[in-house]
Amino acid sequence: MNLKKVAVYFITGLMSVCLIACSGPQVSRVDSNEEIDLSGYWNDTDSRQVAEDMIIDSFANQWITNYTKSNGRKPRVIVGLVLNKTEEHISTETFVKDLARSYINSGKVTFVASKDQRAEIRAERSDQAGNSKTGSAKSHGSETAADFMLKGQINSIVDANKKAQLKYYQVELELINLETNETVWIGQKKIKKVISRKLYKA
Repeated sequence: MNLKKVAVYFITGLMSVCLIACSGPQVSRVDSNEEIDLSGYWNDTDSRQVAEDMIIDSFANQWITNYTKSNGRKPRVIVGLVLNKTEEHISTETFVKDLARSYINSGKVTFVASKDQRAEIRAERSDQAGNSKTGSAKSHGSETAADFMLKGQINSIVDANKKAQLKYYQVELELINLETNETVWIGQKKIKKVISRKLYKA
């Protein structure tokens, strides 16, 4: 094999390696609070903003003032199911966590652990009862019950033509008195997004 062919093979191989290296994913880190919307689908910004706005709206209602005045303490709240009734895969668990965080950070209510969390904690207390040093195990029957449950759903409507796509989300939440089954607050938040042709695939 002459030197010319060797040089050609070497350059070809070098170019192939370069192309493979250059075609890899380009990753850049951004602030977790920065608003980024790549596809128009429900995302972390929607989840956080809706949760914060809904909790603020719930506190604007008289239910919390009436309860605190009648009972002499902050109401205890638990977040129940939030149903995803859209055609998208939406992590409702993330949205529920955003709701819980907004409630806790408000300082206006006492937040109670979820059903799954309570089951895990009860299992831990049972384990402590049989294995912990005398006097250190946490007793059963001392749980604090919730006064209100927050539950709701996420709905969406999609409208599209060849040039653009419209995504409309409607989030509905309601707060229910667990003793009387009365609904003390209903909240609604709407999000409308228009996705241009360069992002929309027909």
